[in-house]
Amino acid sequence: MKRLLAALCLCSVAAVAHAEISQKFGSLEIHYNALTTDELSPDVARAYKIERSKTRGLVTMSVLKPNKVGALTPVPARITLYVTNLNQQLANVAMREIKEGTAIYYLGEFRVAPPDTLKFTATVEVAGEPKHEMVFNQKFYK
Repeated sequence: MKRLLAALCLCSVAAVAHAEISQKFGSLEIHYNALTTDELSPDVARAYKIERSKTRGLVTMSVLKPNKVGALTPVPARITLYVTNLNQQLANVAMREIKEGTAIYYLGEFRVAPPDTLKFTATVEVAGEPKHEMVFNQKFYK
């Protein structure tokens, strides 16, 4: 499965418009990315039970925190996410947790009608940390 995650990450950073980005909140670092699912390889989509389509989007998120020696390590989180399109239509995105070895990440699927720019608003909760809200936009092309 780690190979599939690596393939998913490689697919998602293939185009500059879909480079993984992150935001920092104190000691937490939250990495995220959004893309249309037709950009996934058939093997990756099948492994994660994701429908490949130009009108389906996938958001990936991971939450990292420094361990005792300072290396960033994935930590479990509760992520609530919703997306708004240019017409101000709002949709909740159900996030599912994936654990593979020491990796922990979250996947959520949503509808998209390219060309469009979607605004993602996420609330991230990690045990022992204050709740954080983050916002990011992603353009989707035909």
